[in-house]
Amino acid sequence: MRSFLLFILLLPFGLMAQNRATLSGYIKDSANGEALIGATVYIRSLATGATTNVYGFYSLTLDPGEYEVSFSYVGYTTRVKTISLKENTRLDLELEVEGRQLEEVVVSSEKEEQGTKSLAMSVNRLDIKTITRIPAFMGEADVIKSLQQLPGVTTVGEGASGFNVRGGSVGQNLILLDEATVYNSSHLLGFFSVFNPDAVKDTKLYKGAIPAQFGGRLASLLDVRMKEGNNKRHEVNGGIGSIFSRASVEGPLFDGGGSFIVAGRRSYADILARPFVDILNEGAALNFYDLTGKANYNINARNRIFVSGYTGRDKFFFDKQQGFSWGNNTGTIRWNKIFNDRLFTNFSTIFSKYDYALQFGNTERDNFRWKSSVQNITFKPAFSYFINTSNELSFGAEANYYSFEPANAYGTSNGTRIDIGLPEKYNLETALYLGNNQKLSSTVAVEYGIRYSNFMAFGSGSQYAYNDTIPGTRRTPVAEKTFARGERMITYHNFEPRFSIKAELNDVSSVKASYTRMSQYVHLISNTTASNPLDVWTPSTNNIKPETGNQYAVGYFRDLGEDRAYEFSVEAYYRSTENQIDYIDGADLLINQYLEGDLLSGIGRAYGMELYLQKKVGKLTGWIAYTLARTELKVNGINNNEWYAARYDQAHNLKLSGFYDISKRWSASANFTFVSGTPATFPTSRYVVQGILIPYNAQDSRNNVRLPAYHRLDVSFRLEGKTVKANGKPRRNTDYWVFGVYNLYGRRNPFSIYFTQGSDRVAQGSPINSEARQLSIIGTIVPSVSYNFKF
Repeated sequence: MRSFLLFILLLPFGLMAQNRATLSGYIKDSANGEALIGATVYIRSLATGATTNVYGFYSLTLDPGEYEVSFSYVGYTTRVKTISLKENTRLDLELEVEGRQLEEVVVSSEKEEQGTKSLAMSVNRLDIKTITRIPAFMGEADVIKSLQQLPGVTTVGEGASGFNVRGGSVGQNLILLDEATVYNSSHLLGFFSVFNPDAVKDTKLYKGAIPAQFGGRLASLLDVRMKEGNNKRHEVNGGIGSIFSRASVEGPLFDGGGSFIVAGRRSYADILARPFVDILNEGAALNFYDLTGKANYNINARNRIFVSGYTGRDKFFFDKQQGFSWGNNTGTIRWNKIFNDRLFTNFSTIFSKYDYALQFGNTERDNFRWKSSVQNITFKPAFSYFINTSNELSFGAEANYYSFEPANAYGTSNGTRIDIGLPEKYNLETALYLGNNQKLSSTVAVEYGIRYSNFMAFGSGSQYAYNDTIPGTRRTPVAEKTFARGERMITYHNFEPRFSIKAELNDVSSVKASYTRMSQYVHLISNTTASNPLDVWTPSTNNIKPETGNQYAVGYFRDLGEDRAYEFSVEAYYRSTENQIDYIDGADLLINQYLEGDLLSGIGRAYGMELYLQKKVGKLTGWIAYTLARTELKVNGINNNEWYAARYDQAHNLKLSGFYDISKRWSASANFTFVSGTPATFPTSRYVVQGILIPYNAQDSRNNVRLPAYHRLDVSFRLEGKTVKANGKPRRNTDYWVFGVYNLYGRRNPFSIYFTQGSDRVAQGSPINSEARQLSIIGTIVPSVSYNFKF
């Protein structure tokens, strides 16, 4: 089997013709020099072409001759050039943005990425223009919240960190910012994401059909690419909102040989409230900030370097000494090298760290301090070889070195310090991959590849063996084996094949199918309703096996209307997982040396259907997304060993997004969301001990009821600033206002429901009353206004 796969992968080399010439180069935005990702280069006479990669590079190998070549990108003017190709030719090109009325096309999934002609399926791409038009909480554009308007993407409720994709947990999403892993993507406990829209250029979410160069998570890949910075002129962008302000500066470096961008945000609710809230004058804090930066330099026509980074932190303090904080730090250095007109390479060195700190106690004699972190250093060489117009070969490697600090913690009582910390853990994850994107004919294309991953744990540290007990109850260690520093403790490895196929039925419709196998060696440990900043990341051990998953997907895609103004798609998927982690009742996950004894392992399945209808052209644009899905787990020791719904299972998920241009200056946007209630575990009986009512689940069931359905309507209006001065001359700067209302009809959506005992004293022998109480994170209308500028 492996020999056959290798033969298939290398087959294109045998098909290479001699005496051919290559047309290659970069396609960029004429206004700012930004690379255009996914731009199309098309040879009309051959009915073939190519698209640019994430750096804007393209390559086409053809027989010598004269060709009419079109260069296009959604929202930009198409350029057509006649090229006499006699030898390898380098052609860098810039495209101009079209007028406003044609910019309406850019709404959601661009046609080159998701349409009938493309091989891609289970992929959604949101450009920043769309993200800024979607109504958002407090009027602030947000990448993660925008993605939740797409099919197959959900969340367990308002104020929940992260997102869920096709039945995956929050920890099963690989989130990358310029290739650096982001372990916690949320600010302010989930209301905002860490991605500053002023610094984001491109956002692509893979729900399936993930290319072989990516791995490490089971459910999805969110690939966020930062702007490179304007290399034409200096530019300032920013905004002043109800809860935070932001600003970015970008411009050329080295006489246009490079560029930079620096963007920052800071919330100020605590600053504005300080004159009215005494606790804020005593050291309390509730805020977040982040700073994003990137620079690049063209060494020469074949070599370019990039340096980018991010730092951000949230603070939630009750006074100067008590509270908690959390934050991400990332850094990426990349070197693009064009070895020849067909071979494009990128070498990346990446640093990523997530940490949080919790502290209580007002004095040095009585306090508690806890710090935890996970960090990794990554090296990734990636190669793209453009064999011919029908084959693009990709291959490379990846090495991740992890350092886990579960708990650097101590408590001090009456001046006596007690160390309760846990030892650090060290791991190395490596991978090799090989893949090919191949056009078999004018109507059939395939992408196939394989990824081999390896994971090792190193000392110093201990491995525990646990006793056999009744499934679903806490296990205790019965043996311990210690390892010296650098000594290998355990090794895992997996083969991860990938395959996708597209067949065009006619000029306006196609069918697609894909298979993806993924492995995950690091795990997010959380048994709360929603992920929170204090959740623990932990590596695979002798007791925590790597999670593995297989996803199968099939879809039908069709363009509708005479001018193809509408796009329709329907996808069905099935995903099975092994070694899925769950927890015993009452699991102790924080600062627990024997955490593995509270974890359980089982299997999972997720299946569903996604329907998507988008209108891309006209004064009224938008989309309808509906997902019918089910996510279930089966773990020995939970729910009587039967299948049960996962906490993030939602049967029905309906999203409507609309955008309407009222006039040249006014536009309106609206979102409507309806989602089935998520599962929860309720008691089935109760007993009373000394007048205290204790709820009890007599059936040992898990997630046995569902919360009421969630629904919400958001609206916003955008007023563009004037484009000309009073004297008739055009303004150099542009600005606009956004007026929004979140939760327009004040729906009190349930985040959770819990049970309490009545507060009144009950006479001896009288029944004790209990009541169910609903927690709503946002239960009222939230108006907002923001001012945004660019000059």
